Amino acid sequence: MSFDAASLVLVGLIFLWTGFVRTGLGFGGAALGLPLMLLLGGSPIYWLPIIGLHLLFFSSLTLLKSIKKVDWHYLQRSLLWIIPPTLIGVAGLLSLPDVVVIVFIYLITIFYAITWIFDHKITSHKPWVDKFLLIIGGYVAGTSLTGAPLIVAVYMRHVAKDYLRNTLFVLWFLLVSIKMIAFLAMDVMIDWQFSLALIPIAAVGHVIGIKAHQKIIENDQLFKQWVGGALLLICSFGLSKLFLS
Repeated sequence: MSFDAASLVLVGLIFLWTGFVRTGLGFGGAALGLPLMLLLGGSPIYWLPIIGLHLLFFSSLTLLKSIKKVDWHYLQRSLLWIIPPTLIGVAGLLSLPDVVVIVFIYLITIFYAITWIFDHKITSHKPWVDKFLLIIGGYVAGTSLTGAPLIVAVYMRHVAKDYLRNTLFVLWFLLVSIKMIAFLAMDVMIDWQFSLALIPIAAVGHVIGIKAHQKIIENDQLFKQWVGGALLLICSFGLSKLFLS
């Protein structure tokens, strides 16, 4: 896929943003970045390997310094509910038409945006709801890597705050590894050079996100309302562009 100069600048800004969100919130780099990437063109199959490579690289760096602050016990328990639907989601990504996957990505992002705008938190207070959210989150993660908000809703209830971000990074690392192995097995074209070229840009966002993490957490509601409003506009425009073209 080729880009003109203006598009390259936009791609750089998007990956700066995804790096910032990934460490600033501890999740959501794909969920908050993929809709923007799709507006520039290309299919989910093009962008997801690039996002996946970045997530593997940056989560590894983060975990090297804090691997001891991971709730391995709950991670193992939750994987029983997350991995099977993730595999089904990956199969769907590889077999469904691009337009179906793109519409799915926009719709799930609009759902997140609306919950953030109106401060309707996705919460769970019962074991069966936990399992349901983990299953749906796993499927969405397998299809588009945008299942984080659903899974985080459960993890926040079971994992101590000091362990949450690192435990989530381990989970994202495992889920992305599954997806990348599937891409390689199915001979999906991966733009390695472009992905590597974008790492320094994403790294700037990564560092800013680390520094801003505590501030974002303290102003979580306001941050999500602004981001939710922007996402709603972006995804609505993306859907209209898709159906009117």
